[in-house]
Amino acid sequence: MRLARNRSELGDDDLLRLSGQGDYDAFTELYSRFERVAYGLALRIVRDRQHAEDAVVESFVAVWRSAASFEPARGSAKSWILTIVHRRAVDVIRREEKARRPVETSYEFEAGADETAALREQRVEVQRALLRLPERERELIELAYYGGYTQSELAGQLGISLGTVKSRMFTGLARLRSFLTETPSEAALDLETALAG
Repeated sequence: MRLARNRSELGDDDLLRLSGQGDYDAFTELYSRFERVAYGLALRIVRDRQHAEDAVVESFVAVWRSAASFEPARGSAKSWILTIVHRRAVDVIRREEKARRPVETSYEFEAGADETAALREQRVEVQRALLRLPERERELIELAYYGGYTQSELAGQLGISLGTVKSRMFTGLARLRSFLTETPSEAALDLETALAG
C-alpha cells in the first residue's frame, strides 16, 4: 500500500491498520468518518444523549487500544467499529440498570403524560428482555432494529451466512417475545413498535 500523505485518501481498513501501529492521524481520520454513525447507533440503543456520547467515547478508546487486532478477512472496518459501539452501548444500559435498581420503586408522572410514560416503560421492558438474550442473537437484533441494517448487510458485514443471520434473528425474536410475555403488557407485546420506537 502506498502511504498516502493525506489520511483522507486512505480506505477505512488501511486507517484502522495504521491506527493499530500507533498512527494518531489515521485514528483521527477514522474517528471523523465514523463519529456520527457511531453516535446514531449508540443513541438508538441507550435513548439518552449523554449516555450515547459516553458510549462513543468508550468505543473509540477501545478502537484505539485494540486496532492492531482487527482482521480485514473477518469483516469490514465499519462493521468492526460498529460492533464495538454496540457492545459499549449495551454496557452503558447495564450500568444504568444496575445504578437504578436500588431506588427504582415507583414512578410519578405528570397528568396527561400517560402515553409517554407507557412508551418509556415499554422501552425499559424491551431493553431488559434484550439483555437476557445470548450475545450473538442480541447483537444481530439490535444492529438490525437500532442500526437499520438489513439481514443481507449484516451477513456481509459480520462475515456470516445470510441463513445464519435469519436463523439467529428468528430464534432471538422468538426468545424476546417469550421474555416479554412473562410480564405481559399490551405495549411490550408489540415488539417491532417497541424496538423501533
